[in-house]
Amino acid sequence: AFNRIRRVTAEHMVRSKSTSPHVHQGVEVDFSRVDRVRSDKGVAWRAREGFSLNYLPFVARAVCDAIVEFPHVNAHVEENSLVVYDQVNLAIAVDLNFEGLVAPVIQNASSMTVVEIARSIAGLAARARANQLTPDDHLGATYTISNNGSFGTLFTTPIINQPQVAILSTDSITKRPVVVEQDGEDHLVIRPVGIVTQAFDHRAIDGAYSAAFLRKVKEIIETKNWEAALP
Repeated sequence: AFNRIRRVTAEHMVRSKSTSPHVHQGVEVDFSRVDRVRSDKGVAWRAREGFSLNYLPFVARAVCDAIVEFPHVNAHVEENSLVVYDQVNLAIAVDLNFEGLVAPVIQNASSMTVVEIARSIAGLAARARANQLTPDDHLGATYTISNNGSFGTLFTTPIINQPQVAILSTDSITKRPVVVEQDGEDHLVIRPVGIVTQAFDHRAIDGAYSAAFLRKVKEIIETKNWEAALP
């Protein structure tokens, strides 16, 4: 028989698929700037914080920044209207060692730095796996991120966490050949690249809006001055 978490997850997933017409879109993202920061500051970070600096906090911060320009992905459908939230409460999907899935919430993630988001993710994940989450840890989510990258997945088509209207999946980031233009000529270079996928509720937004949001997330990840965001 299903355990309690598996049973609740199953019910939520079935309800989500029957509630929201899901559409999935993905973009390739060059994580070179993030990688540079992780390489330069990762050892000192781990010594100071006690956990590794992975890609997820950077993606989360980029999502929060992009939502400023595209707030309709941070919303819920109420009857025949879209209710947009004033702040981003970010749910982070956490696997419980293959025994189920929970999505504790970083409250007001939009007001946090990359450092604060990283600490919040690590703390929530540790408490989730130790079965120490409280009911308040599950309240108020407005947008969700799922991350399967450590397992080497190419892309994932996630199911929306109701009553939200969108969810983002990040997957493995690997070195790949990429064509870049320099001085009018094409050059083949090796870059750390990953696919970022969003599922959205087609009742709430259309494909062009979701695509523009993803383009903004990609732009932020690829161009933001992440060096200045970390001590």
